[in-house]
Amino acid sequence: MRDQLNEMCRLAERHAGPTGRATVLPRMSLFVTDAMTSPTASLYEPMLCLVLQGAKQVMVGDRVLRFDPASYFIASLELPVSGRIIEASAENPYICVSLALEPDVIAALIPDVPARPDGQTAGFAVSPVTPQLLDPWARLLTLLDTPGDIPVIAPMLEREILYRLLQGPQGGVLRQIARADSRVSQIRQAVGWIRTHFDQPLRVEMLADLAGMSPASFHRHFKAATAMSPLQYQKTLRLQEARRLMVTSADATRAAYRVGYESASQFSREYARMFGAPPSRDLDRLRGRGVEAVEEIA
Repeated sequence: MRDQLNEMCRLAERHAGPTGRATVLPRMSLFVTDAMTSPTASLYEPMLCLVLQGAKQVMVGDRVLRFDPASYFIASLELPVSGRIIEASAENPYICVSLALEPDVIAALIPDVPARPDGQTAGFAVSPVTPQLLDPWARLLTLLDTPGDIPVIAPMLEREILYRLLQGPQGGVLRQIARADSRVSQIRQAVGWIRTHFDQPLRVEMLADLAGMSPASFHRHFKAATAMSPLQYQKTLRLQEARRLMVTSADATRAAYRVGYESASQFSREYARMFGAPPSRDLDRLRGRGVEAVEEIA
């Protein structure tokens, strides 16, 4: 697989351009950088992520995961995370490709792939990359050299990638995106409400009713899917949005109240716990980095 990864890296570097990104292929993103980074807060959408070179460390709730060329990451629901690139240099940049997961495409494949009776609720996972999974990824990247072939061939290769995932150890995670009756799909109903109303008081009983579960069952499945409690999930979204507001327009106090905090001191404590510094010091650091900081947390 090493030779194949090397060729994919060459393709990615050639097409990434001056910004380090390329998105010519539908639902696929490409990112290249020669710099390691400090922890960065972001929101992952349902996706498959494959690191071709270098390594990244991501914290989801109370779990710490490592992505490198030996593994892939898959998420079946929206996850607020903190991640940092831990291996990158000018000689060996960090190179990553990701694919946004489309429920309708997955649903069309499910009848052709027998399900594993695993009953899992986890909304994300990391697993070893196999040659069978890497091969369609490599062929998909080669389409960057022949963009006229993309409309016809890219959908077939996307289906092959998803087919290989459904056959693998994380097939259950992937299935939960397409099945309306899966536990993760039920949890996503509550996640959608929290994302839209993160600045409002959170009532677990209401969220459990939205997910069609008892409060105790909802809390258990939510934690299994996201590695966070509903309150931790909401708090993470609030702090991420407050940080974005501070960089772009608002001071710390106004940002705190806009995202739903009633106590500025509580906001400052929880902000420092998440980002490693109180709001004022973190804001000075981010503004010192200018445009890069704004883009990093967008």
